[in-house]
Amino acid sequence: MLTEEEARRLVLVEIDDVRGNVEYDLQILRVEVLSFGWLFYWGAVRDDQSGRRPRLGGNGPFLVDRENGRLIRTATGVPIARQLADYERRLRREAHARNAAAKRDARQP
Repeated sequence: MLTEEEARRLVLVEIDDVRGNVEYDLQILRVEVLSFGWLFYWGAVRDDQSGRRPRLGGNGPFLVDRENGRLIRTATGVPIARQLADYERRLRREAHARNAAAKRDARQP
């Protein structure tokens, strides 16, 4: 099980991979706590002179699952609410499959 700080470190590693491809300083802008983990929104730091934040393409938030450590880079072209709902369905399917396997194993002599 991950802590928020451990999840933050995972996301920062991913952001560092992008950092070499852009001229802006990148950082985590905000974190949304979810029932199963966190959603890390990230982007460029505000420009000191203009006060604006440069726009980046492809900087969808990172989803980090606290239970399994899974880090998922979300798509920017799909509403985040839909992606979260899809992921929650995935978690339910995985839990169902684990429960079914455990029941099969318990029945075997």
